[in-house]
Amino acid sequence: MLEACNLAAGSSVVRGMSSADPVRVSLSTTADQTVGVTRDEEFTAFMADSLTTLTRTAWLLTGDQHQADDLVQHALVRTYTAWSRARLGDPVAYARKVIANRRIDVWRSRRREVLVGPEGLPETAGRDESAQAVERDRLVRALTTLKARPRRVVVLRYVEGLSEREVAATLGIPLGTVKSDASRGLQQLRSALSKEGV
Repeated sequence: MLEACNLAAGSSVVRGMSSADPVRVSLSTTADQTVGVTRDEEFTAFMADSLTTLTRTAWLLTGDQHQADDLVQHALVRTYTAWSRARLGDPVAYARKVIANRRIDVWRSRRREVLVGPEGLPETAGRDESAQAVERDRLVRALTTLKARPRRVVVLRYVEGLSEREVAATLGIPLGTVKSDASRGLQQLRSALSKEGV
């Protein structure tokens, strides 16, 4: 996976990417002062803040830690190359869209999925992990019963908390399709969870 590397003189780059000509960008502070930050430093900060969220999203879409790592790495490379555009809006949304699109491309090329257990799902700090593990396992087992598109819609809509319009934009599908896939997906999840005795 991509990692931030600190170099001499306080500059940083993302491993596997060139920083021959660092680009200086300015970030406004609350006191209307300008702090000079290189493009690489700005991206490294973004990556540090969003890596766990992106990895969790990718894992929920694939069900496999290795595939999730590949998706996140691909998304970070694409986000870095388009950083001048991505940073103007919501870079996490940009990276999430890259993850979803790449997942669709990989799925189309393979047309076969093998989902594995939730051992590698990134944890969030400060919560009771044993209760979370049980609930996550139930959810993951139920998610594996869904087809690919409804699973993507349910994960983005209800796990990641995106609006229906954001899900439609991320997946490139009509709003009505998001609503129907979400409805059917939730119905199938409820059915799968009730069979487990939840």
